Amino acid sequence: MNRTLFVLLVYLATLGMGHAQAPMAQKPNILLICVDDLRPELRSFGVDYIHSPHIDRLAQKGMAFRRHYVNAPSCGPSRATLLTGTYGASGNYALFKRAEKIAQGEKMSPTLPEWFRNQGYRTVSVGKVSHHPGGRGGTDWNDSTVVELPGAWDKHLMPVGDWQHPRGMMHGLAHGEIRIKQGEMDVIQHSAGDDSIYPDGLMMQTALTELDSLAQAEQPFFLAVGIIKPHLPFGAPKKYYDLYQDVALPPIAQPEKPEGRTTWHKSGEFMKYNRWGKDPNTDPAFATEVRKHYAASVSYADAQVGKILEALKEKDLDQNTVVVLWGDHGWHLGEQGIWGKHSLFERSLHAPLIVYDPRQHLRGQTQAIVETVDIFPTLCDLSGLPQPEFSDGVSLRPIMENPQEKGRPALGYQHGRKTLRSATHRFILHADGFVELYDHTNPEKESKNIAEAHPELVAEFKAELEKRLK
Repeated sequence: MNRTLFVLLVYLATLGMGHAQAPMAQKPNILLICVDDLRPELRSFGVDYIHSPHIDRLAQKGMAFRRHYVNAPSCGPSRATLLTGTYGASGNYALFKRAEKIAQGEKMSPTLPEWFRNQGYRTVSVGKVSHHPGGRGGTDWNDSTVVELPGAWDKHLMPVGDWQHPRGMMHGLAHGEIRIKQGEMDVIQHSAGDDSIYPDGLMMQTALTELDSLAQAEQPFFLAVGIIKPHLPFGAPKKYYDLYQDVALPPIAQPEKPEGRTTWHKSGEFMKYNRWGKDPNTDPAFATEVRKHYAASVSYADAQVGKILEALKEKDLDQNTVVVLWGDHGWHLGEQGIWGKHSLFERSLHAPLIVYDPRQHLRGQTQAIVETVDIFPTLCDLSGLPQPEFSDGVSLRPIMENPQEKGRPALGYQHGRKTLRSATHRFILHADGFVELYDHTNPEKESKNIAEAHPELVAEFKAELEKRLK
């Protein structure tokens, strides 16, 4: 055989091998980071005084969705939407109700981790991913016979340490302090020490141990890590509070209670904690302290994000792991006179979302309106998995490829009330037909209901809402 023919045969054989191997390309790992009560209070989302370097670097490498809205303004139903890819869940026990139906023999669509598990992924959850950290029920959320997501996780973990049980971790303060009587637990706190003196430090240690084990496995992994802070009470190691001690915070935007009928509430979750008799709505100095402690909790959460991202890099997993950072809902820090979530105003529903796929050059930021329900089909799209036809969401990959896309109005709901957020307006429909309509292009924004003056716009939103709910 002459040399030319030999080289040609080798070349053709190599092409054949390449084509044969192409369909077997390695599936990407998935790292889903859920952060509790995180409003878009990050430097990468335009809040300059916030110290969030790790999340900001992730935003620079990936796609930051600056107009992401959750579908419900509280932990349970928002996380249910994330994990099921469908609308409609209500209440913090939504996933337990779903589990009960499965136990009774009713067939339900697979959840996000179950979908990936069925496709050969190893699925692990650490921390607060579904509503109950660790995914179990019972008085202290440690009853292993009652789980939120049956069939979803190979491991569903929540370390407790000095905090005794998952319920203690959920509302824990420094050095094992747990919430027994809400009125006896301080609403804000900072304490000297390293990250492990608060619950998320311990939780992240477990997440890093699991990542080390997953790195050595042959199958791709879906690792979900749920960071608790900045959930109430606002507590973090003193070094994070020190970042803000001398910072002059900007004024609270629209701090007055809106006039007329709205979804305003009395901030019951916040007000039940020990506040030393102070009300942030009437005490500006106390309001500033609360806001600084919230900021400190955000920086503490950011540090935990940094640890898991650094571990990905150290284990050479960073080039084949899709990372999603998601805030489960927003939080009022005095806007509309509310300190908390649970409204259908912008501050309750607006939360950060970052998607980073290291295999593709899809980076930057977008003003397209997107929803939490879109995350399930997006991860399937990026992973090359079948699309969940039952999902109410749509893949965000087209927006990642063209950030100028506009998206679609974001749907939200709570207690029989429903809302749509368009690029310019927020529409809220109450169960009895009462309507709120706010113009976000106007400085008054959500302080003035313009529904009566714009019946044609109200009709358009009602038609769009009916269409979406079908």
